[in-house]
Amino acid sequence: MMDVNMERFVSDGKGNGLRALRGIKPGEVIHSCEAFAFCIAKDFLKTTCQSCLKRGQSLSRCSQCKTARYCSIQCQKQAWLDHKRECKCLQRLQPRIPTDSVRLVARIIFKLLSQSKSDQEELYSIAEHQSHLADMSEEKKEGLGHLCTTLQVYLGEENCNISELPSGLDPISLLARVTCNCFSISDGELQDLGVGLYPSMSLLNHDCQPNCVMIFEGKRLTLRAVKVIRPCEELTISYTDVLAPSKERRSRLQEQYHFLCQCARCTTEDKDCDMLSGETTAWTSLRDAIPHLEQLQSEQYWEELLKESRALLHRCADVVPDRNIYVLRLLDLAMDACISLDHYETALEYGNRALGPYKLYFSDPHPSRAVELLRVGKLQHYLARLKEAHGSFTQAYDIMKVTHGTEHVLTDEVRRKLSECQAELGEV
Repeated sequence: MMDVNMERFVSDGKGNGLRALRGIKPGEVIHSCEAFAFCIAKDFLKTTCQSCLKRGQSLSRCSQCKTARYCSIQCQKQAWLDHKRECKCLQRLQPRIPTDSVRLVARIIFKLLSQSKSDQEELYSIAEHQSHLADMSEEKKEGLGHLCTTLQVYLGEENCNISELPSGLDPISLLARVTCNCFSISDGELQDLGVGLYPSMSLLNHDCQPNCVMIFEGKRLTLRAVKVIRPCEELTISYTDVLAPSKERRSRLQEQYHFLCQCARCTTEDKDCDMLSGETTAWTSLRDAIPHLEQLQSEQYWEELLKESRALLHRCADVVPDRNIYVLRLLDLAMDACISLDHYETALEYGNRALGPYKLYFSDPHPSRAVELLRVGKLQHYLARLKEAHGSFTQAYDIMKVTHGTEHVLTDEVRRKLSECQAELGEV
């Protein structure tokens, strides 16, 4: 596969990687591709079109498996080639639905066994992907074994002949490869909707301050530069949430991807003091409460979530600052609850408090800061704080031009919001 922007190379101390073939400016598209295989995340199966990934509450349901959803007849027809064999598998396990990794590996197997699709044009074939089985703990291997059993039941003997898979690509090896190499597919506002395998993009190595970001439109992945990249410079993305201290980031990366991060941000423990600022016993209690609050969020118990978040924020107000990452997470959760309960004034208070820490941790241009500015801007606009809204939308647009591109649906939404603000300010 020829590519004018990047090439595969051996990165010092990291193994395979991708590097630039020319100088690249911030905002430039480096690569764009469809998934080799993907699946919708289990939590979003009822509200996400299985073809275009649009969200909706009244999607049509597959009459056979009763699981896949579609926003139109056209999308259902387009998805049938990928869904046809999967449909029988889903029927077999009804009403149970396997994990995302099991359903994704099943789709990969169907693709590998079909004559209509191969990965030969990729810079990095699936067979070359690292499984890291030898590096895994016995506990993790045991977990993979359980997933493998589920996969074999899901596939069924009559559904496909696993012995015909390419050499070295047995089910447990594929599950291990997916664990280390698949990407979360997110919408424009960075909500994870599914998982997908993009073989060439699996060559990208990690940095906690990367020079590229991945943005999705539907299941199409676009890799964009967010810094000036020199010819032959390595292309990097972030594999993990940067809103975590270096020790935690390194631990996550070691556990899932089997390497010790040596980036500048980790080795210097950059911003760790800010992230964990305040009284230790106080922020430790916040950290321990967050999994329960996130469960309330996923189950949409908004009143309970707001009540508990507000109480925790009040309790720690004098001893833990807003830049502490656990306070910041509470502010986001409280803001979500307020928006869902139509408490827009209070939601804006929480959003405004979060903007400073977002600017501290997500250095421009970063899509997470742009999305937060958009959320705050929408609240300001709704509450007729037009000058403030115009400022927030302007900042969001300046970032998204680089991270999302001017043609992305979310950038277009910000552009329309800016125009509305300008028109309304002109009438005042």
